[in-house]
Amino acid sequence: MNKTLLASAMLGALSAHASAYTLHSDNGTELNLDIEAVFGVFTSQESYDPFGARAASDEGRADWQEGYIKYGLSGSHAYGESGAAVYGGLNLVSSATWGDGDAAGFTTGDESDTDLEDAYLGWRSGNLIPALGENGLDITLGRQMFSIGDGFLINGDSLNLGEGLGANYDRGGAYWLAARKAFDKTAIVRVGGTDGVRGDLFWLESDNVGQYQMELAGINAEYVMPEGTFGATYIEGLDAVDSTTRDGQETLSLRFQGNAGVENLFLSGEFVTQDQGDNSADADAWYVEAGWTFADLPWSPSVNYRYASFDQNFDPLFYGFSRGYGTWFQGEVAANYSGPFSTGTDVHHIGVKAAPTDMLSVGALFFDFSDTENGGQDGQEIDLYAEWVVTPNLIISPLVGFYTPDNSSANNGTQIGNDDTNVYGQVIAIVPF
Repeated sequence: MNKTLLASAMLGALSAHASAYTLHSDNGTELNLDIEAVFGVFTSQESYDPFGARAASDEGRADWQEGYIKYGLSGSHAYGESGAAVYGGLNLVSSATWGDGDAAGFTTGDESDTDLEDAYLGWRSGNLIPALGENGLDITLGRQMFSIGDGFLINGDSLNLGEGLGANYDRGGAYWLAARKAFDKTAIVRVGGTDGVRGDLFWLESDNVGQYQMELAGINAEYVMPEGTFGATYIEGLDAVDSTTRDGQETLSLRFQGNAGVENLFLSGEFVTQDQGDNSADADAWYVEAGWTFADLPWSPSVNYRYASFDQNFDPLFYGFSRGYGTWFQGEVAANYSGPFSTGTDVHHIGVKAAPTDMLSVGALFFDFSDTENGGQDGQEIDLYAEWVVTPNLIISPLVGFYTPDNSSANNGTQIGNDDTNVYGQVIAIVPF
């Protein structure tokens, strides 16, 4: 397992689909048992008040644990010589948070719930439409995960708040792990194969109070070639509860990701412009990133640099964990607890990663945050982490972070009581069955 495959194993275990164990496979019919378990232990020397709602007594250390198990069935049935098939899935998630609750107070440590996660039904064309390629038409309806590109705008409905902001926001705990990722209602049409021109038509409805129960629709078009993928996305907000911007909001994105035909080179960038509905306010966000893998050196180290900029009133929508630490949660402390949360900030990022063995990768991340509104959330963060595939059924990822804010909560910052360097730690254990 090389470094890319190792990272993919971890990302896959934290993505939309659980690991599958085949219960039945015969004559084009397949039935799978889907099950995965993820558990995390977290500690933070400091606590945060990102929305100005916590008391001074909340200052200091927070220790907590999160976990979830996802379980259910999925399957498909192919018919005829074309290979066209119907498919579907039904999964539940049981999740919880224990201990003090997270460092920002989004969870209290008393959250737990079992609820429906995936419930979808689809049809794919196989070779029925040769002009579109194999499975060139894929239509699916129901409750499911959906993502675009590398998750800069949409990577599932994965904001999992707890009781800290009120019982109405509680999704059952597991805030960092994002136990629940499925949109409540979807209709998605995928056209095209894995190469050339392809696209997605989508309608999504969220039941997440933390996301204003937003309803949105859009189109995503991509041109996929060996040198990289060009993409363009248009998203329109159709409805939202208690939001003055998301109802009628229009978002347009242009992006590229690939190696431009140069082995060991990585390039990625995206530009987003957004009209905030009835407010008629425009906001932009963009990033550019370049990296290089020194494939001939021991451990095949890679180095990446990224600059990202978000206007003050930019709405990052449903962004989420995608291609590894730092995308698109930039900094484990900053992105999850202290802020800034992908709005009103400029971020410099340097990432280094290497693979000492086929089953182990290690990395270091540096972030410099500039709060473009009042400087209150300026700060720097360094994260050191590992991703270790212990066995095919156990992945462990420890991380230690050092976050230094320029200001405390008494001076437009969010760290309660002081501006000392926070030492933060987490260990994630992933059990794909």
